[in-house]
Amino acid sequence: MINVTLRQMRYFEALALHRHFGRAADACAVSQPALSFQIKELEEALGVQLVERGARQVRLTSLGEDLASRVRGILRSVDELGELARASRDGLAGRLRIGVIPTIAPYLLPSIVGTLTRQYPEADVRVRETVTPKLLEELGEGRLDTAIVALPVSEPSYEEVPLFAEDFVLVRPGEDAGTPVPGPEGLREMRLLLLEEGHCFRDQALSFCNMQSAAPRELLDGSSLSTLVQMVSAGIGVTLIPEMAVPVETRSAVVSVARFRDPQPSRTIGMIWRRSNPLARQLMQVAEVVRQAADGLRSSYAPMG
Repeated sequence: MINVTLRQMRYFEALALHRHFGRAADACAVSQPALSFQIKELEEALGVQLVERGARQVRLTSLGEDLASRVRGILRSVDELGELARASRDGLAGRLRIGVIPTIAPYLLPSIVGTLTRQYPEADVRVRETVTPKLLEELGEGRLDTAIVALPVSEPSYEEVPLFAEDFVLVRPGEDAGTPVPGPEGLREMRLLLLEEGHCFRDQALSFCNMQSAAPRELLDGSSLSTLVQMVSAGIGVTLIPEMAVPVETRSAVVSVARFRDPQPSRTIGMIWRRSNPLARQLMQVAEVVRQAADGLRSSYAPMG
């Protein structure tokens, strides 16, 4: 009989994810020798080599790659046992892993986490900020309980709960304040600054402009909304940002902010989780916290032309 422990599987999953013994050990909150020992014990229990140990990088053997996907499935099932127990309680308790896209996280997270901590003191809220494709991957693998994203994601295995809609606004250099606001056709003739590939907000902005792509001279990429706004302040071009970002991103930039004419570009923000997640009732409570946080943020928006 093969004797494999859950600890060994969790350590191996971390190693498969990080491909580095030190980072895997940090993720598991153990020392590197302790993690290495457990991985070696796992290999000896199975009678096979799972890891190719290099000076700088760890590679999984072909069998190690196959085992990694099996281990993720096993650990996800084990985690769902705990979720079943938590689902029998009225409120949130234990670990809650929330994913958030970068164009929402800086503006809503402080309110969301603060409210959850106050209302559910037994909950251990953990946040992961990254782009939508990565959130979907981690949600599917059971590494996240829920994610706050732009809808729709159109994945049949995920429950989608719309929470609120928000408009996109135009950010231009300060000297452009009061000049006519261009429509999609006008934007196509301007130097448009957008988030780099992988951000859903980039795709939404391009869709509004009826642009699938643009020449390098006409379109410049940035890694964050803050970078884009500062580039506009320097006179490099114009950009679109979600309305919730305006108070934070424009407070230290010499820019003008304007609304588009109707129909205004917008997005729907919501929460998603696996349909198989037994914590659906508790996650609906989290969704209500997110909705209230967004309502509070919208009430603080300054009027703009």
